[in-house]
Amino acid sequence: MGAGGRMSDPSEGKNILEPIPAHCFERSVIRSSYYVVHDLIVAYVFYFLANTYIPLLPTPWAYLAWPVYWFCQASILTGLWVIGHECGHHAYSDYQLIDDIVGFVLHSALFTPYFSWKYSHRNHHANTNSLDNDEVYIPKRKAKVAVYSKLLNNPPGRVFTLVFRLTLGFPLYLLTNISGKKYGRFANHFDPLSPIFTERERIQVVISDIGILAVLYATKLLVEAKGAAWVTCMYLIPVLGVHMFFVLITYLHHTHLSLPHYDSSEWNWIRGALSTIDRDFGFLNRVFHDVTHTHVLHHLISYIPHYHAKEARDAIKPVLGEFYKIDRTPIFKAMWREAKECIYIEPDEDSEHKGTYWYHKM
Repeated sequence: MGAGGRMSDPSEGKNILEPIPAHCFERSVIRSSYYVVHDLIVAYVFYFLANTYIPLLPTPWAYLAWPVYWFCQASILTGLWVIGHECGHHAYSDYQLIDDIVGFVLHSALFTPYFSWKYSHRNHHANTNSLDNDEVYIPKRKAKVAVYSKLLNNPPGRVFTLVFRLTLGFPLYLLTNISGKKYGRFANHFDPLSPIFTERERIQVVISDIGILAVLYATKLLVEAKGAAWVTCMYLIPVLGVHMFFVLITYLHHTHLSLPHYDSSEWNWIRGALSTIDRDFGFLNRVFHDVTHTHVLHHLISYIPHYHAKEARDAIKPVLGEFYKIDRTPIFKAMWREAKECIYIEPDEDSEHKGTYWYHKM
């Protein structure tokens, strides 16, 4: 599917999960841990090569080598971030405690508050593409498009917008709930009293904060031992790359001309879950543990582990028919197109479904 295409109503359908083989629901702590160990070994190899050989290169070659390291390390660390995300969905093992320990360690090391994000992300899955209750990627109506968005509606402005979104989007979401649900008061992912969380979740938000503080303290010690430049090049820039990859993946999963949003008069869970789209990241699909092109399945059933996801996706595609969406447009081209064409949402003027909103360009 390309950049267009309206869907009919997905509410009337078969049991779309029935064709999935039973073994796809099986979670193996040994198999899941294999991928963690594999990614950690690859990350160490990248670190060893960069730390050992880049300082020996002549200056012009070093300037070329560092970006190669940053891309490779950020890619493999994004795979680890995806496994942490899987832990939050209880897809790592049959044991919630193991899932939470692994997810907490992986996400904290990548500057993500594990429990806080786990709970807000759960709300996103429960309310996908609901204009009233979704937790993130809530587009604006035309009347609410800010003046600066109109001023940035040109090629240089789109470059600025994309760079801003990719570099600062995730930290600003965690810190200020930017692009998130409007709660009527300030909300973020580090305040245990934030309206994002329920009473029973608040202690785990504190634990998430402790994890982030511990990593910040370890980073401070590393700076004192190795220097700020070394820590920035070896660790902080790859972690920024993880956040950039994460924002890019989720932005493209939830931003497309064919994806509707619904107000409370039209939304239901299955409509929201099917209002996402798979993307093809080429060789990075495998590095990212297939999260990129199994996202539709993931919103239908989130506790299938990644090593069964492609099989499960292929099993339900015939049942989903037109409701399964994938766009294989090259990623940079797709990113530019969505930034140009998906600016605001409005209902179709000639549609009887006034609570169904579609993306439009300026």
